[in-house]
Amino acid sequence: MPRHTVKLFGLFSIFLFLISISPAQAQTKAQPKPKPAATLAKTLDAIVEKAIAADELPGAVLLVSHKGQIIHRKAYGNRALLPAREAMTLDTIFDLASLTKIVATTSSVMLLVEQGKVRLNDPVAHYLPDFAANGKEQVTVRHLLTHMGGLRPVPPVKDPWTGAEAVFKSIYEDTLIAPPGARFIYSDGGFIILAELVRRVSGLPVNEFALENIYRPLGMSHTRFLPPAEWKPRIAPTEEIDLPDGAKAGSGKGRVLRGDVHDPRARGMGGVAGHAGLFSTADDLANYCRMILAGGLAPSGKRIFAAATVQKMTSPQTPPWSPTLRGLGWDIDSVYSAPRGEFFPRGTFGHTGFTGTAMWIDPQSRTFYILLANSVHPYGRPAISSLRSRIATAIAAQLAPAFRPTAASTAIERSVGSSHDAVRNAQTKTGIDVLVEENFAPLRGKHVGLITNHTGLDRSGRSTIDLLWKADGVKLVALFSPEHGIAGRADDKVASTTDTATGLPIFSLYGDTRRPTEEMLRGVEALVFDIQDAGVRFYTYETTMAYAMEEAAKRKIAFYVLDRPNPLGGEAIEGPMLDKDRLNFVGYFPMPVRHGMTVGELARLFNEENKIGADLHVVAMKDWRRRDLFEATGQPWTAPSPNLRSLDAALLYPGIEILQSGGVNVGRGTETPFEIFGAPWIKSVELAAYLNRRFVPGVRFVPTRFMPTASPHKGLACEGIALVITDRATLNSMLMGLEIAAALWKMYPENFQVDKIMTLLGNAAVLERLKKGDAPTRILDEAADEIEAFRKLRAKYLLYQ
Repeated sequence: MPRHTVKLFGLFSIFLFLISISPAQAQTKAQPKPKPAATLAKTLDAIVEKAIAADELPGAVLLVSHKGQIIHRKAYGNRALLPAREAMTLDTIFDLASLTKIVATTSSVMLLVEQGKVRLNDPVAHYLPDFAANGKEQVTVRHLLTHMGGLRPVPPVKDPWTGAEAVFKSIYEDTLIAPPGARFIYSDGGFIILAELVRRVSGLPVNEFALENIYRPLGMSHTRFLPPAEWKPRIAPTEEIDLPDGAKAGSGKGRVLRGDVHDPRARGMGGVAGHAGLFSTADDLANYCRMILAGGLAPSGKRIFAAATVQKMTSPQTPPWSPTLRGLGWDIDSVYSAPRGEFFPRGTFGHTGFTGTAMWIDPQSRTFYILLANSVHPYGRPAISSLRSRIATAIAAQLAPAFRPTAASTAIERSVGSSHDAVRNAQTKTGIDVLVEENFAPLRGKHVGLITNHTGLDRSGRSTIDLLWKADGVKLVALFSPEHGIAGRADDKVASTTDTATGLPIFSLYGDTRRPTEEMLRGVEALVFDIQDAGVRFYTYETTMAYAMEEAAKRKIAFYVLDRPNPLGGEAIEGPMLDKDRLNFVGYFPMPVRHGMTVGELARLFNEENKIGADLHVVAMKDWRRRDLFEATGQPWTAPSPNLRSLDAALLYPGIEILQSGGVNVGRGTETPFEIFGAPWIKSVELAAYLNRRFVPGVRFVPTRFMPTASPHKGLACEGIALVITDRATLNSMLMGLEIAAALWKMYPENFQVDKIMTLLGNAAVLERLKKGDAPTRILDEAADEIEAFRKLRAKYLLYQ
């Protein structure tokens, strides 16, 4: 059949099919799909109405906004059941409970921060001197805003009590239940203190300050503490209280709270408190959320906050060792994050309130929702966490189905390290593996010098020396060894020698010179670096690489780095920064102790930032991600140096190694270097008890005794601590190291030579604060801006996602 005849036949067949369709079928196919808002409304209606029918709450108002448009706004059920049933209305005013913490208290504090009147890292006692009592002098404003201050969840006020002063006094006189900065403990008391800080600094109580500076400029005309009497008919009542003996809640025999704050502490303080007491409507809160999404700009065009302030409030501000992720006031990822649902990513944020309120904001899809309910009316019910989650999940599924990670959301996801992810089973190929795959193409035709040691192995265990020696078209002419020598066993200076297998010279870069000399580099056209690093600033392999790059650049010798995994992963960064005037062989570049970069990435950074000018080529790895610790790579572990024998030791090493200069044996001369430390003058039981009370994340301290066969304290009986890692994801080695150093200085000042730890610590300000007695958590908080600046600097040189 001719081709044109086939085409005509096909068209005729389609025509016959179309006319055979019944009118009903044609009408069905022509119907437009339901609009997303209509579909979402049906889903939300079903979720909320089912919850009301199940007596999870008497009623609610739900508002959803997407891309600047309110797409769902509805009242459900009843506003009141006692003393008479009243239908819920859209203009109902609700007791916001803990939404007060963000809409009133956090907002007020951050305005004072903007104005330069409050500093986040200042001790709270700087503004409220009485707060310093009983060990609270190290608690900062940031600690309270992130619930990391170590305060009790609820102030321990003894009955009977009245007035705000009784609550303040109970907090001032109380002791901490955890060191500041160590643990997330959701605390009403912290926000009660923050509201008092607002009053002391601004001269206005938090209710008046927020009204003048936030609510009126935003047009939030029905948002107040102490709502006026004329609002009462529109206020959703909460619990029935003051019941006669034997009467049950909901019986109608007591007093129903209506316009009086539900929280008993806030009510006893007169209705104005930092943790509860604010009343508002869904429409007013929508104005607030719009302002947050607009970076601090009100719908009217008036600026309420600087964009940087909003970014600060709503991005992670908890320390890197905390598995809980909080902004300043705002919740991001915690046990209270039910309003995020299943699908909103961690870059979103919000908060909940005990009375049944919630709000959640997704800046990427420009979506927010507000759920206002009085689930405690007329009696207490279980928390409506499930309802909040189901609502959020439905909204995100409909309005943000095409979420794609942005730079900002990725940074937020990564700020918690690997604590949220299962370990991958990768099959990482290092630079030498990739070079073999490429049949050594980059090096063919060149006379090559190789800087390596016993860690220069491919996945099959073949040494890089052998591979290059036997490679077709590659002429290996010289070997160079770092600290510990080519075999990785030396603990002192290393002499140059000859490789017995190849007859090549092995030039030591940890002997009479630490740089390759003119003589060493004679005849070398390409210098190759292949050594497993430890991921730590003061590990000397990094400086050896940098010095060799400098010498290669002077002589126009191409420099190749065969990249390898950072065994500590590529995300976590731990300070302090190295002072710029302390650059040396154990600190080549001003960067944090734990930098989260591979040697290939470091080479790129060194070359550009120090203007080395090397002809640098990095043979990148395959199948390695920044979140991968070494155990995720599938690569065999080879101890990079004699004492760095295990992955646990590698993780503990950055914080433990700084102690040795102060006169502490860190496990050298034992079976478990860097997993143990001690000295003859330490009392192990008392030291372990003290350190365990510090709640150092990810590690426990077990008293022990040992006799090292290496200095310091060789052959002497030592008492000390065995370090037990309890959570690799939250362990912050430098926090641990500083906590130990602070404890040794506090408990054994005549023996611990604290000034000498400067050798590896490398930061004079940190050392002075440590000696002064500042909490290590606070010291590292202060270093956060420097660490963030380094994070931005290093971003230009990263090779892996």
